[in-house]
Amino acid sequence: MTTEPTAPHRRLRRRPVLRAAVTLAAGAGLLATLAPAAVAGPADRAPAAGCHGALHLTAADRPDRADSAAGRSDWAAADAALAGLTGPGYGTSALGAVREDGRLLWRNATGVADLATGRPADPEGRFRIGSITKTFVATTLLQLVDERRLDLDDRLECLLPGIVPNSTAITVRQVMNHTSGVADYTQDPAFDDTTQDWQDDGRFQPYALRDLVDIANKYPPAFPPGRDWRYSNTNYELVGMIIEKLTGHPWQEEVTRRIIRPLHLTGTSMPDHSPFIPGPHARGYLKTATGPVDVTLLDPSMAGSAGAGISTTADLTTFIGALLGGRLLPPAELAEMQRTTDIGGGRAYGLGLQRVDTPCGTFWGHAGGIPGYSTEMLGSADGRRQFASAVTVYDVSDGAGAEAAVNRLTTTALCGTGDLGRSTP
Repeated sequence: MTTEPTAPHRRLRRRPVLRAAVTLAAGAGLLATLAPAAVAGPADRAPAAGCHGALHLTAADRPDRADSAAGRSDWAAADAALAGLTGPGYGTSALGAVREDGRLLWRNATGVADLATGRPADPEGRFRIGSITKTFVATTLLQLVDERRLDLDDRLECLLPGIVPNSTAITVRQVMNHTSGVADYTQDPAFDDTTQDWQDDGRFQPYALRDLVDIANKYPPAFPPGRDWRYSNTNYELVGMIIEKLTGHPWQEEVTRRIIRPLHLTGTSMPDHSPFIPGPHARGYLKTATGPVDVTLLDPSMAGSAGAGISTTADLTTFIGALLGGRLLPPAELAEMQRTTDIGGGRAYGLGLQRVDTPCGTFWGHAGGIPGYSTEMLGSADGRRQFASAVTVYDVSDGAGAEAAVNRLTTTALCGTGDLGRSTP
């Protein structure tokens, strides 16, 4: 959140449900773009004493490579960078994890999971992942492409006749890389989380995917298909609908069957309407002039296949490692996923993946934001190294400071440096 309303009911700035930026400030909104088996072996042992739940492996557990993130003798700098997200009050809690070559090397949490009780945040806690859901959904659709159930250059009209304006000119690829021009439904006032109506009742409003698309259709297309780039959450509601049309199953069921179960992502789920976050988790808040508003409970159907997911930092690192390591898609489909558009501001965006250039190489992933939660998931192109973080966002009125803190954590965890040369849309 970048502004604080002067009263709970007064809207100073519309904050859409889902956002599209790899920053803490952007992640404060309802959804953002920028998710081997569950942790096993040495990484499963008890957290190191005195590290607030941190997991720090000994040198004997790490590969013997000085140029590797795993080769660092300790993770104190990463712990400090993580604490930098809660110390200034940007978030009430922050979680982070790094995995390399299938092993969890660092995992920690800082801050509190509950403002009322002061309960400390749990490194293994679950959280809403927002738009990282898009990477799960895109992977599922690309598996269907591999199965010859559809082609990326198929027209949307052939799959979902009359679903949106210009459907006869929009391709599946354009839907997935946000060059379709389809309006973003989150611009509708019903998804403005700064309003008292949303905070009281609006966050429990149930939606079907078609409902969200119909809301988007109240607004004109942003541009003719293929002529520009603009992040639109409606695109991934359409992807969810395509999955359901081709398989005859809810998109959640297909993501679970194809990704969550095979990878043993025991902390990951794709809820339909349940407002709860199962298992240990930090509560999410919105800051208002009268104090924090707890928005942990909400109907995730407001985000649908664009952002309803729940996961953990360990599961997200497992998922992005498996994806980029070639365990979920054949080489041709993975290459398509990493094929960025050369149109407009989307030059770093592929098909449900975003490219981020760091001092220690190029990483691929996504960020996410849904009220109370801001997330990031990145993996190296060779599938060897992964990073995930989650912040329960509270006060990012200092947007530049918050973004710098996120960048510091990411590059310290991945590269051992606080400087990040990002490539973002």
